[in-house]
Amino acid sequence: MGKLKTLLGEGDVSRIIEMAWEDRTSFEAIERLYNLNESRVIELMRRELKPSSFRMWRKRVTGRVTKHAALRSPEVNRAYCPTQYKP
Repeated sequence: MGKLKTLLGEGDVSRIIEMAWEDRTSFEAIERLYNLNESRVIELMRRELKPSSFRMWRKRVTGRVTKHAALRSPEVNRAYCPTQYKP
């Protein structure tokens, strides 16, 4: 994972962590942007977060419908809420 962090850059790692915490951002969206599948995101989170934060995150995302595009309603075709990033 250290090599992955070097390839991605500190800003990318920070953004991936942010996206992984967001309820509406699916693992597939992270994979499209950063070429990291769900298991690689889990590895990154395990390495970058404190153990208690990682456990909290895993508990939060496990089974969450919005984190997996295949489980989402087909009407939801975005990675974030339209009001999330206001100018």
